[in-house]
Amino acid sequence: MFQGAAALSLDIKGRLAIPARHREALVQASDGHLVLTAHPHRCLLLYPSAAWEPIRDKVLAASSLNSQAAAIKRLLVGNARDEAMDSAGRLLVAPELRQFAQLEKQVWLVGQGSHFEIWSDAGWQKQQEVFFAMGDQSLPPGLEDLAL
Repeated sequence: MFQGAAALSLDIKGRLAIPARHREALVQASDGHLVLTAHPHRCLLLYPSAAWEPIRDKVLAASSLNSQAAAIKRLLVGNARDEAMDSAGRLLVAPELRQFAQLEKQVWLVGQGSHFEIWSDAGWQKQQEVFFAMGDQSLPPGLEDLAL
């Protein structure tokens, strides 16, 4: 399970060093095969290939004649890239995905259980502010009785 947020730096070539605490688990979960794709919220998603495949298959099963389904297919599957970490535990983020998510030098790697989100620094800060601005309305249906 991937959890926690880490501020990281992209190098000049657009590589992201996966933190050591996640590296081994990510390699084991992915057998070295990762998928990087775009998310509608303008971040990137990083999945072990085995976790991505059922999502991809479900998206692809939707009708291409439905404009919303077609748009989701274009975004998620059209931007999906098979990737692998190099021997130093770095992941290359393609220029078009960096541009999509507006990634600059500092980025955030955010664990989401089965996968990671990759946010620009500005995008991550904005997400935090949106959540805090919700106040008492921050829990969605189904989580109203969450006790922390």
